[in-house]
Amino acid sequence: MTRRTTRRALLGTAALALLLAGCGIRPTQVPVDGGPAPSRLPCAVNGEGGPQTQPSSVPVRIYLVCASQLVAVDRTADTEAPPKSPPGTGLPVARALVAELQKEPTQAEREAGFQTYVRGPLTISGGRAGDPDGTYRLSRQPEALAPEALAQLVCTLAESRAAADEGGVRIGGPGGYPPSLYDCAPTTKSHPQTPLPTRATEPPETP
Repeated sequence: MTRRTTRRALLGTAALALLLAGCGIRPTQVPVDGGPAPSRLPCAVNGEGGPQTQPSSVPVRIYLVCASQLVAVDRTADTEAPPKSPPGTGLPVARALVAELQKEPTQAEREAGFQTYVRGPLTISGGRAGDPDGTYRLSRQPEALAPEALAQLVCTLAESRAAADEGGVRIGGPGGYPPSLYDCAPTTKSHPQTPLPTRATEPPETP
């Protein structure tokens, strides 16, 4: 092999090496939206929500927040109303559910990723004179609560024996404002941080 041939071979090898190096993966300068990262939270609690420590303890279902969504959790709560109480006894159930929502999640619930936005003190009572039937009054204005807290309250009450006859739940605050009829829509469960849908409610009766 002549010297000229050897030089050409070396130059060809160097050119090939540069070409291969140019084919390496370079960091892109254009952001790529791969969607939200999958949640590693199980959002499920094994076993029952808690022990039945009182004869009046009954199974209840409340909504907590997990992975930015509302997820149902089964618990037991003390309520004055028996499990198969007749219509018109929704207030004891509503009080028990509101009390459960204000409790800190159990250790098992925390480990599963659950949290509650309902902060006390918060009480619920029946409607006042002139309110439509099935109205509940909170000790704070519903609009003053965190959106997630109101979503928890509405979905928990709307899917219980405390619900209004026409579905949803009619809630007002301590002031003179009329109550609103809130719906627990699918979007409420998937996006509890957004405003809740309401339906028109009957005006208060003139005393």
